[in-house]
Amino acid sequence: MNKENIAIGLLIIGGLLVIFNQFQISDTNDLILLNRVGSNSQTGINLATGIATASALDILPKGIPDVYGKELGISYDNININDQKKANDVIGKLSLLENSINLDSNQLQRYIQITGSISCEYCCGVQAITFSDGSPACGCAHSGAMRGLAKYLVTEHPEMKDMDILNELGKWKTLFFPGALNAKASILKSQGIGLDYVNLASNKYRGVEQGNVQGSTVGGC
Repeated sequence: MNKENIAIGLLIIGGLLVIFNQFQISDTNDLILLNRVGSNSQTGINLATGIATASALDILPKGIPDVYGKELGISYDNININDQKKANDVIGKLSLLENSINLDSNQLQRYIQITGSISCEYCCGVQAITFSDGSPACGCAHSGAMRGLAKYLVTEHPEMKDMDILNELGKWKTLFFPGALNAKASILKSQGIGLDYVNLASNKYRGVEQGNVQGSTVGGC
């Protein structure tokens, strides 16, 4: 075998190794949203993250949340514009978790990464629902509910990946602001962007729907 053939063989082997390594780390890279989420992501269960239909007219999650719904006694169906009292009761229940749960240093780091990648921009204009130290950045009830749920899942279900937890926060945010996020879903769909709840509700595509926001807010800010 001449030197040229050896060199070609080594290049082929090197290329295969690069492809293998990229496959191995792809899940980790997916978790690094906005250069924040995922550096402490846990390996664990995989939740359904996509919206069941690609139609922008049907983006609301339904039923009892997997993993934690029965534990907390809550259902996505409780957040309904036709019953604001029931919606506020659920929002209040989730908000109470924020101040009743203490985080250790590792849990706090995960919490900051997750909550730093989602905002409550339809109530307040802050960049995320927490500051960089994990303290609340917005005083609205919707933000408190998302922070409370994030704390609960980080502490009680550490097997969940950061992306899965962010996806759950996105589901509740979609329920809180159905009109605005329906408009956003239409735009994402028109641009060929997948309609999962991270794309729809996190800061990843924040502002893409500006000028097209419509509809009501469920639950009081």
